[in-house]
Amino acid sequence: MLKMMIGPRRIRRIVFAIFIFSVLYIFGVFHHIFETDFYTNFHYPYDGDIEYLTQQLKAGEPPDVLPINFYHFEYNKKCVSKCSNVKQLRLVYIIKSAPENFDRRIGIRNSWGYERRFSDVEIRTVFLVGERNSKILKESLKQEYSQFHDIVHANFTDSYYNNTYKTMMGLQWAVRYCPNSQYYMFVDDDYYVSTKNVLRYLKHPTKYPEYVKNPLSGVSQLLNRKPLAYNDLDEDERLYTGYVFQSSPHRHFTSKWYVSLSEYPYHMWPPYVTAGAYILSKSALIDMYYSSFYVKHFRFDDIYLGLLAYKAKINPLHCDEFYFYKKVYSKFGFNFTVATHGYGDAKELVHMWNEQRSLGFA
Repeated sequence: MLKMMIGPRRIRRIVFAIFIFSVLYIFGVFHHIFETDFYTNFHYPYDGDIEYLTQQLKAGEPPDVLPINFYHFEYNKKCVSKCSNVKQLRLVYIIKSAPENFDRRIGIRNSWGYERRFSDVEIRTVFLVGERNSKILKESLKQEYSQFHDIVHANFTDSYYNNTYKTMMGLQWAVRYCPNSQYYMFVDDDYYVSTKNVLRYLKHPTKYPEYVKNPLSGVSQLLNRKPLAYNDLDEDERLYTGYVFQSSPHRHFTSKWYVSLSEYPYHMWPPYVTAGAYILSKSALIDMYYSSFYVKHFRFDDIYLGLLAYKAKINPLHCDEFYFYKKVYSKFGFNFTVATHGYGDAKELVHMWNEQRSLGFA
């Protein structure tokens, strides 16, 4: 009787309308309608200027406002002596690695993570790992640490949605146990990195790779006469650099990166650097670490670092030579590449790095 009253055509229209509504809902269209404008109405706890408060924390003074966020890590392995045997380091590689990725760590130690790559540049390498509920993995990590002494291991569950904890563990470790480096490069363990190009980039971040490509330019002549440990940045200049994104939150429910309006109501993220490979100067690292005491935790590490930088008034610097995807390989196509994703195969990584090193690009 109901079908006769409504009619088959109207039923099809209702079903089609329900289908369209469901698709729009699943893909977050209605979420976007209710988003708040980031540029005119941004508020994220702590809702206030944190610069003076972080200065108080850095000075060891009681802050006027109590912190709202804490990262309490218990270190099973600290690598306390990693940075203590030298007065000034140029670069520290802080590599985010899963506990089971033993082969990747070996590959990195035998390629771009080799600390004695340049005899006149002090470099250190450590790997960040968390906990897994596996006695075999724990024993393996214990043996690996006793052999290489380069693993920083803390008491959080090592999983994708805990990457912010891993990143903040790395910042905290650097502030507490390795504060004597000019720069810190955070890298995932499936990346290729050219240490030579990292050091060349740090000589003049705003002019790379142009000053290298044009050897007749004044800046190139000046910088190429300087050792790789030279840079033209002031000691207190805050560098947060890599491949910079300006993007909006994923609102569709099927996305791995879905974010609800209650979690983040704004239509845009603050500018952020993709978390696979980025560099922080010492002053930027310290300021972002202390800013975390007044910035509510967020589960995606690249977004959280973007929030810290935004709150600390640090503008991220973009460089095209940091590739968040796997750059197509060619022998002479990597002469300026700083970092590229997609090298989880340790044998491929070592082979490629050796080839690039023989060409003078690594």
